[in-house]
Amino acid sequence: MLLKMSALFFPRHGRIVGALMMRELITRYGREGLGFLWLIGEPLMFCLGVLVMWHIIKPEYEHGVRLGPFIMTGYMSLLLMRHQISYSLSAIQANIGLLHHRRITVLHLYLARNLLEFAGATGAFVIVYLFLAGLGQVSAPHDWLLLYGGWLLLGWMSMGLAITLSALALRFEVMERIVPLLTYALIPISGVFFMVSWIPAAYQDAFLLLPFPHPIEMIRAGVFGEFVPTRYHPLYALGWSAVFNFAGLILLAGAKDRIDAE
Repeated sequence: MLLKMSALFFPRHGRIVGALMMRELITRYGREGLGFLWLIGEPLMFCLGVLVMWHIIKPEYEHGVRLGPFIMTGYMSLLLMRHQISYSLSAIQANIGLLHHRRITVLHLYLARNLLEFAGATGAFVIVYLFLAGLGQVSAPHDWLLLYGGWLLLGWMSMGLAITLSALALRFEVMERIVPLLTYALIPISGVFFMVSWIPAAYQDAFLLLPFPHPIEMIRAGVFGEFVPTRYHPLYALGWSAVFNFAGLILLAGAKDRIDAE
């Protein structure tokens, strides 16, 4: 019975989310895909710019970590988190007319935006990785499973936080001004531009109480391998991801009466 219900549920909602993603893809990036080029170009220019400046003023290795893959993994992780949160915030306003259709729900809109951002950031990550590899700045990942697992976990965690903050913004207008500021707070609390092992040992455990450093450390462990010390707890990060997503769904259900679909 459960399998039969799943067979009916997932294809129907999958088609709706897929159609919304295609609509969003054309709207966001244009039919020629010029917008997607910027999604790739932004992190690529940032990585190359930092590499050039670093080679002028610093050695190639810092703390025993090669700069190219360190900057790449950090900036792409930050890009994924910030884009999922920022674009989720405007998901309802940009698609309010679609809620007149009985089959389309608020959750469909958030899922479509988050999945599209995840797919776009993943594609950009792959292209930037290959480009830097062509320049000899990065090598092949040492552990593909850790790299994929950390990236998927980061995407799921970011989606949960994005839906939670967006649902709060539906309830409290002030959140629309606070959330963009919170995305900047992700820089120091996620560890995108430093590693946990660089923190004094007395503070590492306290820092690891935060959820976001764990998937980012997993990504870096997948890229660097055992040559660079990393600290992460996948189950702890999975638990936080589940909490974020569950809280987002609860808050979203409670905020439906505040959505004006007229």
